[in-house]
Amino acid sequence: MDRLILHADLPKGRIRKGIQGQFSEHLGRCIYGGLYVGEQSEIPNVNGIRQDVVQALREIRIPVLRWPGGCFADEYHWKDGIGPKETRKKMINTHWGGVTEDNSFGTHEFMELCRQLGCDAYICGNVGSGTVQEMSEWVEYMTSDAISPMTELRKQNGRQEPWRLPFFGVGNESWGCGGNMTPEYYANEYRRYQTFVRQYRPEEKIYKIACGPSDFNYEWTEVLMRNAGRYMDGLSLHYYTVPHEWSKKGSALDFTAEDYYTTIQKTLRMEEIITRHSAIMDQYDPEKRVGLIVDEWGTWYDVEEGTNPGFLYQQNTMRDAIVAGLNLNIFNRHCDRVHMANIAQMINVLQAMILTEGPAMIKTPSYYAFKLFCGHQENQLLESHMLSLPHHTAQGDLPGLQESASLAADGTVHVTIVNPALDEAREVKIDVLGKAVQAVGGEILTGAMDDHNSFDRPDAVADRPYTDFATAQDGLTAKIPPCSIVHLTIR
Repeated sequence: MDRLILHADLPKGRIRKGIQGQFSEHLGRCIYGGLYVGEQSEIPNVNGIRQDVVQALREIRIPVLRWPGGCFADEYHWKDGIGPKETRKKMINTHWGGVTEDNSFGTHEFMELCRQLGCDAYICGNVGSGTVQEMSEWVEYMTSDAISPMTELRKQNGRQEPWRLPFFGVGNESWGCGGNMTPEYYANEYRRYQTFVRQYRPEEKIYKIACGPSDFNYEWTEVLMRNAGRYMDGLSLHYYTVPHEWSKKGSALDFTAEDYYTTIQKTLRMEEIITRHSAIMDQYDPEKRVGLIVDEWGTWYDVEEGTNPGFLYQQNTMRDAIVAGLNLNIFNRHCDRVHMANIAQMINVLQAMILTEGPAMIKTPSYYAFKLFCGHQENQLLESHMLSLPHHTAQGDLPGLQESASLAADGTVHVTIVNPALDEAREVKIDVLGKAVQAVGGEILTGAMDDHNSFDRPDAVADRPYTDFATAQDGLTAKIPPCSIVHLTIR
Protein backbone atom coordinates (compact mmCIF):
# COMPACT_ATOMS: atom_id res chain seq x y z
CA MET A 1 0.00 0.00 0.00
CA ASP A 2 1.23 3.50 -0.86
CA ARG A 3 1.28 6.13 1.85
CA LEU A 4 0.69 9.89 1.83
CA ILE A 5 1.82 11.84 4.89
CA LEU A 6 -0.06 15.11 4.94
CA HIS A 7 0.82 17.90 7.37
CA ALA A 8 -2.38 19.92 7.66
CA ASP A 9 -0.67 22.25 10.14
CA LEU A 10 2.39 23.08 8.01
CA PRO A 11 1.50 25.68 5.33
CA LYS A 12 4.32 26.44 2.89
CA GLY A 13 3.09 29.37 0.82
CA ARG A 14 0.24 30.63 -1.35
CA ILE A 15 -0.91 28.76 -4.45
CA ARG A 16 -1.76 31.70 -6.66
CA LYS A 17 -4.91 31.25 -8.70
CA GLY A 18 -2.94 32.23 -11.82
CA ILE A 19 -1.35 28.76 -11.84
CA GLN A 20 -4.59 27.63 -13.53
CA GLY A 21 -4.38 30.36 -16.17
CA GLN A 22 -5.25 30.08 -19.86
CA PHE A 23 -3.83 31.27 -23.18
CA SER A 24 -5.67 32.55 -26.27
CA GLU A 25 -3.91 33.47 -29.49
CA HIS A 26 -5.02 34.60 -32.93
CA LEU A 27 -4.36 31.09 -34.15
CA GLY A 28 -6.76 28.82 -36.02
CA ARG A 29 -10.21 28.88 -34.46
CA CYS A 30 -9.22 29.92 -30.96
CA ILE A 31 -10.53 33.48 -31.23
CA TYR A 32 -12.80 33.50 -34.26
CA GLY A 33 -15.50 30.84 -33.97
CA GLY A 34 -14.17 29.72 -30.60
CA LEU A 35 -14.46 32.77 -28.36
CA TYR A 36 -15.77 35.43 -30.70
CA VAL A 37 -18.57 35.08 -33.25
CA GLY A 38 -19.56 38.73 -33.74
CA GLU A 39 -22.67 40.60 -32.70
CA GLN A 40 -24.65 39.48 -35.76
CA SER A 41 -24.09 35.76 -35.25
CA GLU A 42 -27.03 33.43 -34.65
CA ILE A 43 -24.91 31.72 -31.99
CA PRO A 44 -26.02 33.24 -28.66
CA ASN A 45 -23.55 35.98 -27.78
CA VAL A 46 -23.10 39.13 -25.74
CA ASN A 47 -21.13 41.82 -27.54
CA GLY A 48 -19.99 39.16 -30.02
CA ILE A 49 -18.62 36.73 -27.39
CA ARG A 50 -20.31 33.33 -27.44
CA GLN A 51 -22.09 32.59 -24.19
CA ASP A 52 -21.90 28.80 -24.08
CA VAL A 53 -18.11 29.08 -23.96
CA VAL A 54 -18.19 31.86 -21.36
CA GLN A 55 -20.49 29.87 -19.10
CA ALA A 56 -18.34 26.74 -19.37
CA LEU A 57 -15.14 28.64 -18.60
CA ARG A 58 -16.69 30.42 -15.63
CA GLU A 59 -17.48 27.00 -14.17
CA ILE A 60 -13.75 26.22 -13.94
CA ARG A 61 -13.00 29.67 -12.53
CA ILE A 62 -10.59 30.92 -15.21
CA PRO A 63 -8.27 33.21 -13.22
CA VAL A 64 -6.21 34.92 -15.95
CA LEU A 65 -6.11 34.94 -19.75
CA ARG A 66 -3.06 35.66 -21.92
CA TRP A 67 -3.53 37.40 -25.32
CA PRO A 68 -2.87 38.10 -28.28
CA GLY A 69 0.00 35.58 -28.49
CA GLY A 70 2.25 33.71 -28.77
CA CYS A 71 4.08 34.32 -32.01
CA PHE A 72 1.18 36.47 -33.22
CA ALA A 73 1.95 39.05 -30.51
CA ASP A 74 5.16 40.15 -32.21
CA GLU A 75 3.43 40.94 -35.48
CA TYR A 76 0.35 42.50 -33.85
CA HIS A 77 -0.07 46.27 -34.01
CA TRP A 78 -2.74 47.20 -31.53
CA LYS A 79 -4.03 50.33 -33.27
CA ASP A 80 -5.21 48.09 -36.14
CA GLY A 81 -7.67 46.50 -33.69
CA ILE A 82 -9.52 49.56 -32.33
CA GLY A 83 -12.21 51.84 -33.69
CA PRO A 84 -15.11 50.99 -36.02
CA LYS A 85 -14.77 47.42 -37.25
CA GLU A 86 -15.44 48.35 -40.86
CA THR A 87 -12.37 50.61 -40.92
CA ARG A 88 -9.93 48.31 -39.11
CA LYS A 89 -6.93 47.20 -41.12
CA LYS A 90 -6.72 43.68 -42.45
CA MET A 91 -3.49 41.70 -42.37
CA ILE A 92 -2.11 38.27 -43.18
CA ASN A 93 -1.42 36.05 -40.19
CA THR A 94 2.00 34.93 -41.38
CA HIS A 95 2.61 32.63 -38.43
CA TRP A 96 -0.60 30.65 -38.44
CA GLY A 97 -2.04 29.44 -41.72
CA GLY A 98 -1.55 32.53 -43.85
CA VAL A 99 -5.18 33.52 -43.33
CA THR A 100 -6.58 37.04 -43.33
CA GLU A 101 -6.86 38.65 -39.91
CA ASP A 102 -9.55 41.35 -39.99
CA ASN A 103 -8.80 42.66 -36.49
CA SER A 104 -12.46 42.57 -35.48
CA PHE A 105 -11.30 41.18 -32.14
CA GLY A 106 -8.98 43.72 -30.55
CA THR A 107 -8.26 45.42 -27.23
CA HIS A 108 -11.86 46.40 -26.41
CA GLU A 109 -13.17 42.94 -27.30
CA PHE A 110 -10.47 41.21 -25.24
CA MET A 111 -11.16 43.33 -22.19
CA GLU A 112 -14.87 42.65 -22.60
CA LEU A 113 -14.12 38.93 -22.74
CA CYS A 114 -12.14 39.16 -19.49
CA ARG A 115 -15.05 41.05 -17.90
CA GLN A 116 -17.50 38.35 -18.90
CA LEU A 117 -15.17 35.59 -17.69
CA GLY A 118 -14.40 37.43 -14.46
CA CYS A 119 -10.67 36.92 -14.99
CA ASP A 120 -7.50 39.02 -15.02
CA ALA A 121 -6.03 40.27 -18.30
CA TYR A 122 -2.48 39.32 -19.31
CA ILE A 123 -1.47 41.16 -22.48
CA CYS A 124 1.72 40.41 -24.39
CA GLY A 125 3.31 43.39 -26.17
CA ASN A 126 5.11 43.53 -29.51
CA VAL A 127 8.90 43.74 -29.22
CA GLY A 128 9.78 41.78 -32.38
CA SER A 129 8.29 44.16 -34.96
CA GLY A 130 6.97 46.95 -32.75
CA THR A 131 8.46 50.07 -31.24
CA VAL A 132 8.88 51.36 -27.71
CA GLN A 133 6.44 54.14 -28.54
CA GLU A 134 3.81 51.69 -29.77
CA MET A 135 4.04 49.60 -26.60
CA SER A 136 4.06 52.65 -24.36
CA GLU A 137 1.00 54.11 -26.04
CA TRP A 138 -0.89 50.82 -25.75
CA VAL A 139 -0.35 50.73 -21.99
CA GLU A 140 -1.39 54.40 -21.80
CA TYR A 141 -4.50 53.71 -23.92
CA MET A 142 -5.60 50.92 -21.59
CA THR A 143 -4.70 52.26 -18.16
CA SER A 144 -4.44 56.06 -18.10
CA ASP A 145 -7.19 58.33 -16.81
CA ALA A 146 -5.11 61.50 -17.28
CA ILE A 147 -5.53 64.07 -20.02
CA SER A 148 -3.57 62.63 -22.93
CA PRO A 149 -3.96 61.70 -26.62
CA MET A 150 -4.30 57.96 -25.87
CA THR A 151 -6.88 58.57 -23.13
CA GLU A 152 -8.92 60.68 -25.52
CA LEU A 153 -8.60 58.06 -28.26
CA ARG A 154 -9.93 55.37 -25.92
CA LYS A 155 -12.88 57.57 -24.99
CA GLN A 156 -13.61 58.25 -28.66
CA ASN A 157 -13.80 54.49 -29.12
CA GLY A 158 -16.43 54.14 -26.42
CA ARG A 159 -14.54 53.36 -23.23
CA GLN A 160 -14.56 56.18 -20.71
CA GLU A 161 -12.87 54.52 -17.74
CA PRO A 162 -9.42 52.92 -17.97
CA TRP A 163 -9.18 49.18 -17.66
CA ARG A 164 -7.32 47.28 -14.99
CA LEU A 165 -4.25 45.60 -16.53
CA PRO A 166 -2.70 43.29 -13.93
CA PHE A 167 -0.10 41.62 -16.20
CA PHE A 168 1.94 42.78 -19.20
CA GLY A 169 4.50 40.73 -21.11
CA VAL A 170 7.36 42.47 -22.90
CA GLY A 171 7.63 40.33 -26.02
CA ASN A 172 7.18 36.61 -26.64
CA GLU A 173 9.74 33.93 -27.49
CA SER A 174 12.30 36.57 -28.34
CA TRP A 175 14.82 33.76 -28.80
CA GLY A 176 12.70 32.46 -31.73
CA CYS A 177 9.61 33.73 -33.53
CA GLY A 178 9.74 36.97 -31.55
CA GLY A 179 13.00 38.14 -33.13
CA ASN A 180 15.68 35.41 -32.95
CA MET A 181 17.59 37.46 -30.37
CA THR A 182 20.51 36.50 -28.19
CA PRO A 183 19.85 36.64 -24.43
CA GLU A 184 22.23 39.58 -24.03
CA TYR A 185 20.47 41.55 -26.76
CA TYR A 186 16.99 40.79 -25.43
CA ALA A 187 18.01 41.68 -21.87
CA ASN A 188 18.99 45.14 -23.08
CA GLU A 189 15.81 45.47 -25.13
CA TYR A 190 13.71 44.36 -22.17
CA ARG A 191 15.31 46.97 -19.93
CA ARG A 192 14.54 49.65 -22.51
CA TYR A 193 10.97 48.62 -23.36
CA GLN A 194 9.84 48.00 -19.78
CA THR A 195 10.96 51.51 -18.82
CA PHE A 196 8.05 52.86 -20.83
CA VAL A 197 5.44 50.45 -19.46
CA ARG A 198 4.28 53.23 -17.17
CA GLN A 199 2.33 52.86 -13.96
CA TYR A 200 -0.38 55.43 -14.67
CA ARG A 201 -2.30 54.38 -11.55
CA PRO A 202 0.13 53.32 -8.81
CA GLU A 203 -2.68 51.68 -6.83
CA GLU A 204 -3.11 49.17 -9.68
CA LYS A 205 0.43 47.97 -10.31
CA ILE A 206 1.25 46.31 -13.63
CA TYR A 207 3.20 43.09 -13.13
CA LYS A 208 5.91 43.14 -15.83
CA ILE A 209 6.89 39.82 -17.38
CA ALA A 210 10.14 39.36 -19.30
CA CYS A 211 10.49 36.78 -22.07
CA GLY A 212 12.20 33.82 -20.48
CA PRO A 213 13.63 30.57 -21.78
CA SER A 214 12.37 27.65 -23.79
CA ASP A 215 12.53 24.35 -21.89
CA PHE A 216 16.24 23.53 -21.21
CA ASN A 217 17.83 26.86 -22.19
CA TYR A 218 19.38 27.61 -18.80
CA GLU A 219 21.81 30.15 -20.26
CA TRP A 220 18.89 32.41 -21.18
CA THR A 221 17.68 32.45 -17.56
CA GLU A 222 21.19 33.12 -16.28
CA VAL A 223 21.70 36.11 -18.59
CA LEU A 224 18.23 37.58 -18.04
CA MET A 225 18.38 37.34 -14.27
CA ARG A 226 21.91 38.74 -14.16
CA ASN A 227 21.34 41.62 -16.58
CA ALA A 228 17.68 42.51 -16.10
CA GLY A 229 16.32 40.68 -13.07
CA ARG A 230 15.76 43.79 -10.99
CA TYR A 231 13.56 45.31 -13.69
CA MET A 232 11.08 42.42 -13.91
CA ASP A 233 8.32 40.94 -11.78
CA GLY A 234 8.13 37.68 -13.71
CA LEU A 235 10.16 35.59 -16.15
CA SER A 236 8.31 33.38 -18.62
CA LEU A 237 9.04 29.72 -19.39
CA HIS A 238 7.77 27.60 -22.29
CA TYR A 239 7.74 23.82 -22.36
CA TYR A 240 5.54 21.63 -24.55
CA THR A 241 4.99 17.91 -24.09
CA VAL A 242 5.80 16.45 -27.53
CA PRO A 243 5.79 12.62 -27.52
CA HIS A 244 8.09 12.16 -30.50
CA GLU A 245 10.02 14.34 -32.95
CA TRP A 246 8.76 17.82 -33.85
CA SER A 247 8.46 16.74 -37.49
CA LYS A 248 6.19 13.82 -36.56
CA LYS A 249 4.76 14.32 -33.12
CA GLY A 250 2.19 11.53 -33.14
CA SER A 251 -1.58 11.39 -33.19
CA ALA A 252 -3.83 12.87 -30.51
CA LEU A 253 -6.26 9.92 -30.82
CA ASP A 254 -4.50 6.98 -32.45
CA PHE A 255 -1.71 6.03 -30.06
CA THR A 256 -0.35 3.02 -28.19
CA ALA A 257 0.41 2.40 -24.53
CA GLU A 258 4.06 2.96 -25.43
CA ASP A 259 3.16 6.37 -26.86
CA TYR A 260 1.15 7.13 -23.73
CA TYR A 261 4.02 6.36 -21.36
CA THR A 262 6.48 8.28 -23.53
CA THR A 263 4.15 11.28 -23.23
CA ILE A 264 4.02 10.92 -19.45
CA GLN A 265 7.81 10.67 -19.24
CA LYS A 266 8.19 13.81 -21.33
CA THR A 267 5.69 15.83 -19.31
CA LEU A 268 7.26 14.84 -15.98
CA ARG A 269 10.43 16.64 -17.10
CA MET A 270 8.57 19.83 -16.15
CA GLU A 271 9.68 19.11 -12.57
CA GLU A 272 13.35 19.10 -13.58
CA ILE A 273 12.98 22.19 -15.77
CA ILE A 274 11.28 24.26 -13.07
CA THR A 275 13.73 23.09 -10.42
CA ARG A 276 16.81 23.99 -12.45
CA HIS A 277 15.53 27.36 -13.69
CA SER A 278 14.42 28.18 -10.13
CA ALA A 279 17.90 27.38 -8.81
CA ILE A 280 19.41 29.89 -11.24
CA MET A 281 16.81 32.49 -10.27
CA ASP A 282 17.58 31.86 -6.59
CA GLN A 283 21.17 32.99 -7.13
CA TYR A 284 20.00 36.46 -8.19
CA ASP A 285 16.69 36.59 -6.33
CA PRO A 286 16.93 34.60 -3.09
CA GLU A 287 13.80 36.32 -1.75
CA LYS A 288 11.85 34.82 -4.70
CA ARG A 289 10.38 38.19 -5.66
CA VAL A 290 10.45 37.36 -9.38
CA GLY A 291 7.86 34.80 -10.40
CA LEU A 292 8.40 32.00 -12.88
CA ILE A 293 5.54 32.34 -15.38
CA VAL A 294 4.95 29.09 -17.31
CA ASP A 295 2.82 30.87 -19.88
CA GLU A 296 2.93 28.18 -22.59
CA TRP A 297 2.66 24.50 -21.72
CA GLY A 298 0.67 21.42 -22.70
CA THR A 299 0.62 18.62 -25.24
CA TRP A 300 1.41 19.13 -28.93
CA TYR A 301 0.52 16.46 -31.48
CA ASP A 302 0.06 16.31 -35.25
CA VAL A 303 -3.04 18.19 -36.38
CA GLU A 304 -6.25 16.28 -37.02
CA GLU A 305 -6.47 14.89 -40.53
CA GLY A 306 -8.23 17.22 -42.98
CA THR A 307 -7.64 20.39 -40.95
CA ASN A 308 -5.41 23.36 -41.78
CA PRO A 309 -1.90 22.43 -40.55
CA GLY A 310 -1.41 26.04 -39.45
CA PHE A 311 -4.45 25.89 -37.15
CA LEU A 312 -2.97 23.33 -34.69
CA TYR A 313 -6.34 21.68 -34.06
CA GLN A 314 -6.09 18.43 -32.10
CA GLN A 315 -8.44 16.19 -30.15
CA ASN A 316 -8.09 15.68 -26.42
CA THR A 317 -8.17 12.41 -24.46
CA MET A 318 -7.68 11.08 -20.94
CA ARG A 319 -3.96 11.09 -21.76
CA ASP A 320 -4.16 14.89 -21.92
CA ALA A 321 -6.13 15.06 -18.69
CA ILE A 322 -3.40 13.07 -16.93
CA VAL A 323 -0.77 15.41 -18.39
CA ALA A 324 -2.74 18.38 -17.06
CA GLY A 325 -3.10 16.84 -13.62
CA LEU A 326 0.59 15.99 -13.33
CA ASN A 327 1.63 19.51 -14.35
CA LEU A 328 -0.86 21.28 -12.10
CA ASN A 329 0.43 19.27 -9.15
CA ILE A 330 4.01 20.22 -10.08
CA PHE A 331 3.09 23.91 -10.31
CA ASN A 332 1.34 23.74 -6.93
CA ARG A 333 4.36 22.15 -5.28
CA HIS A 334 6.60 24.91 -6.72
CA CYS A 335 4.26 27.76 -5.81
CA ASP A 336 7.09 29.58 -4.03
CA ARG A 337 8.50 30.38 -7.50
CA VAL A 338 5.71 29.59 -10.00
CA HIS A 339 3.31 32.53 -9.87
CA MET A 340 1.33 31.78 -13.02
CA ALA A 341 0.93 29.15 -15.73
CA ASN A 342 -1.12 29.39 -18.96
CA ILE A 343 -2.01 26.22 -20.81
CA ALA A 344 -1.90 26.36 -24.62
CA GLN A 345 -4.56 26.97 -25.69
CA MET A 346 -8.03 27.56 -24.35
CA ILE A 347 -10.25 26.84 -27.38
CA ASN A 348 -9.75 24.69 -30.53
CA VAL A 349 -5.93 24.80 -30.44
CA LEU A 350 -3.45 22.28 -28.96
CA GLN A 351 -4.47 21.11 -25.46
CA ALA A 352 -7.78 22.95 -25.40
CA MET A 353 -10.39 23.16 -22.68
CA ILE A 354 -13.19 23.40 -25.23
CA LEU A 355 -13.76 22.40 -28.86
CA THR A 356 -16.39 24.08 -31.02
CA GLU A 357 -17.96 23.24 -34.36
CA GLY A 358 -20.35 25.94 -35.52
CA PRO A 359 -22.94 26.33 -32.76
CA ALA A 360 -21.90 23.08 -31.03
CA MET A 361 -19.47 22.97 -28.11
CA ILE A 362 -17.84 20.18 -26.12
CA LYS A 363 -15.74 20.16 -22.97
CA THR A 364 -12.55 18.12 -23.18
CA PRO A 365 -11.00 15.79 -20.58
CA SER A 366 -8.47 18.55 -19.88
CA TYR A 367 -11.37 20.84 -18.97
CA TYR A 368 -12.50 18.35 -16.35
CA ALA A 369 -8.95 17.99 -15.03
CA PHE A 370 -8.84 21.74 -14.42
CA LYS A 371 -12.24 21.53 -12.75
CA LEU A 372 -10.84 19.11 -10.17
CA PHE A 373 -8.03 21.55 -9.31
CA CYS A 374 -10.19 24.66 -8.78
CA GLY A 375 -10.31 24.10 -5.04
CA HIS A 376 -6.57 24.84 -4.71
CA GLN A 377 -6.85 28.45 -5.91
CA GLU A 378 -5.43 30.95 -3.38
CA ASN A 379 -4.97 28.23 -0.74
CA GLN A 380 -1.87 27.57 1.33
CA LEU A 381 0.30 24.74 -0.01
CA LEU A 382 0.69 22.04 2.62
CA GLU A 383 3.73 19.94 3.38
CA SER A 384 3.06 16.46 1.97
CA HIS A 385 5.11 13.35 1.23
CA MET A 386 3.94 10.59 -1.11
CA LEU A 387 5.63 7.23 -0.52
CA SER A 388 4.66 5.40 -3.69
CA LEU A 389 6.39 2.53 -5.45
CA PRO A 390 7.39 3.24 -9.06
CA HIS A 391 5.30 1.92 -11.93
CA HIS A 392 7.22 -0.42 -14.25
CA THR A 393 6.76 0.08 -18.00
CA ALA A 394 8.57 -1.07 -21.14
CA GLN A 395 9.96 2.49 -21.38
CA GLY A 396 11.36 2.35 -17.86
CA ASP A 397 10.08 3.11 -14.40
CA LEU A 398 7.65 5.96 -13.84
CA PRO A 399 6.84 7.55 -10.49
CA GLY A 400 3.73 6.12 -8.86
CA LEU A 401 1.05 8.38 -7.43
CA GLN A 402 1.66 12.13 -7.65
CA GLU A 403 -0.04 14.66 -5.38
CA SER A 404 -0.38 18.17 -4.05
CA ALA A 405 -2.35 19.38 -1.04
CA SER A 406 -3.56 22.75 0.18
CA LEU A 407 -5.46 24.41 3.01
CA ALA A 408 -8.40 26.70 2.23
CA ALA A 409 -9.37 29.71 4.34
CA ASP A 410 -12.32 27.79 5.80
CA GLY A 411 -10.04 25.00 7.06
CA THR A 412 -10.83 22.51 4.29
CA VAL A 413 -7.88 20.47 3.03
CA HIS A 414 -7.82 19.82 -0.72
CA VAL A 415 -5.78 16.91 -2.11
CA THR A 416 -5.33 16.06 -5.80
CA ILE A 417 -3.85 12.65 -6.59
CA VAL A 418 -2.92 11.47 -10.09
CA ASN A 419 -2.37 7.82 -11.03
CA PRO A 420 -0.75 7.77 -14.49
CA ALA A 421 -0.52 3.95 -14.66
CA LEU A 422 -2.76 2.33 -17.27
CA ASP A 423 -3.17 -1.08 -15.64
CA GLU A 424 -2.54 -0.72 -11.92
CA ALA A 425 -4.89 0.64 -9.27
CA ARG A 426 -3.16 1.92 -6.17
CA GLU A 427 -4.40 1.87 -2.60
CA VAL A 428 -3.03 4.70 -0.51
CA LYS A 429 -3.19 5.38 3.20
CA ILE A 430 -3.40 9.10 3.90
CA ASP A 431 -2.14 10.14 7.32
CA VAL A 432 -3.52 13.58 8.15
CA LEU A 433 -1.34 15.21 10.80
CA GLY A 434 -2.47 18.26 12.73
CA LYS A 435 -6.16 17.91 11.92
CA ALA A 436 -8.99 15.65 13.01
CA VAL A 437 -10.82 14.14 10.03
CA GLN A 438 -14.55 14.80 10.40
CA ALA A 439 -15.83 14.50 6.82
CA VAL A 440 -14.41 13.56 3.43
CA GLY A 441 -15.77 14.16 -0.06
CA GLY A 442 -14.38 13.37 -3.47
CA GLU A 443 -14.54 13.68 -7.24
CA ILE A 444 -12.83 11.58 -9.88
CA LEU A 445 -11.93 11.74 -13.57
CA THR A 446 -10.97 8.40 -15.09
CA GLY A 447 -11.22 6.30 -18.22
CA ALA A 448 -9.22 4.48 -20.86
CA MET A 449 -6.16 6.36 -22.14
CA ASP A 450 -7.85 7.31 -25.44
CA ASP A 451 -11.33 8.08 -24.11
CA HIS A 452 -12.47 11.46 -25.37
CA ASN A 453 -15.51 13.60 -25.99
CA SER A 454 -16.79 14.12 -29.53
CA PHE A 455 -19.65 16.08 -31.00
CA ASP A 456 -21.53 12.78 -31.30
CA ARG A 457 -20.68 11.77 -27.71
CA PRO A 458 -20.06 15.03 -25.84
CA ASP A 459 -20.30 13.51 -22.35
CA ALA A 460 -18.22 10.34 -22.75
CA VAL A 461 -15.62 11.71 -20.31
CA ALA A 462 -16.58 13.83 -17.30
CA ASP A 463 -15.94 14.08 -13.59
CA ARG A 464 -18.16 12.19 -11.20
CA PRO A 465 -18.49 11.68 -7.43
CA TYR A 466 -15.81 9.56 -5.81
CA THR A 467 -16.55 7.40 -2.78
CA ASP A 468 -13.95 4.61 -2.85
CA PHE A 469 -12.40 5.59 0.47
CA ALA A 470 -12.72 4.75 4.14
CA THR A 471 -12.15 7.29 6.90
CA ALA A 472 -10.49 7.05 10.27
CA GLN A 473 -9.72 9.54 13.05
CA ASP A 474 -6.18 10.13 11.77
CA GLY A 475 -6.86 10.02 8.05
CA LEU A 476 -8.26 7.69 5.43
CA THR A 477 -7.47 5.00 2.89
CA ALA A 478 -8.40 5.43 -0.77
CA LYS A 479 -8.24 3.32 -3.90
CA ILE A 480 -6.99 5.28 -6.90
CA PRO A 481 -7.96 3.63 -10.24
CA PRO A 482 -5.62 3.49 -13.23
CA CYS A 483 -5.46 6.55 -15.49
CA SER A 484 -7.27 8.78 -13.03
CA ILE A 485 -7.29 12.04 -11.13
CA VAL A 486 -8.92 12.13 -7.69
CA HIS A 487 -9.79 15.30 -5.79
CA LEU A 488 -10.43 14.85 -2.05
CA THR A 489 -11.83 17.41 0.36
CA ILE A 490 -11.03 16.76 4.02
CA ARG A 491 -12.92 18.66 6.70
